Amino acid sequence: MSIQDIIEGKKQWRAHVARVKALPPDYRIVYKEMQKYLFKVGPISLPDGPLLPGILDFFEEGVAAGRGVVELIGADVAAFCDDLVKDSPTYADLYQASLDAESGAGEK
Repeated sequence: MSIQDIIEGKKQWRAHVARVKALPPDYRIVYKEMQKYLFKVGPISLPDGPLLPGILDFFEEGVAAGRGVVELIGADVAAFCDDLVKDSPTYADLYQASLDAESGAGEK
């Protein structure tokens, strides 16, 4: 990864954060909670992947349509997030696989 890539990544992240700050307060609160949850349990590709920008696009469309955030995602934020990442490999999956590999190697 070159220094130029790092700089470009920071520019993209700052633009993303600016879009989040432009959301109405209720959307912003839910987005930040989703972000925290996803960084704890989310997919491996979360930092570089399309999930967070996709959620932000979805929220911006909801704002433009005049819908409330609970109307869009429902009352259970964690369940909504789990549904988004249900088919994606997570860090927990990698950890479990490493434990399985270690226990399998120890049995031989």
